[in-house]
Amino acid sequence: QVQLVESGGGLVQAGGSLRLSCVASGSIFSINTMGWYRQAPGKQRELVADIRSGGRINYADFVKARFTISIDNAKNTVYLQMNSLKPEDTAVYYCYADITVRPGIGSRFQYWGQGTQVTVSS
Repeated sequence: QVQLVESGGGLVQAGGSLRLSCVASGSIFSINTMGWYRQAPGKQRELVADIRSGGRINYADFVKARFTISIDNAKNTVYLQMNSLKPEDTAVYYCYADITVRPGIGSRFQYWGQGTQVTVSS
């Protein structure tokens, strides 16, 4: 069993910054991908950014040059540094992980955190 626990959300004024953290714990053999999605009220969940085990990073167009994703492999923790926040960034941000829990076939699973609210006031 793997758990993802997020922290760092909150209320910030437009132009401000927040840093989200997500720690993966439990039965982890290897982490294939960790990343962040978000879901605003009435909208579908969308990818914000993710980072793969080889170091490849993928950003959504709407956050490029404002957000930075990073990972501490020793701590199984992914971070999302969010700068120049806009009111339209208001959403629940979810941590996501694609993890292999043990060697062998059929041991790769996807997990979600419980979500952390980010609210940006104008």
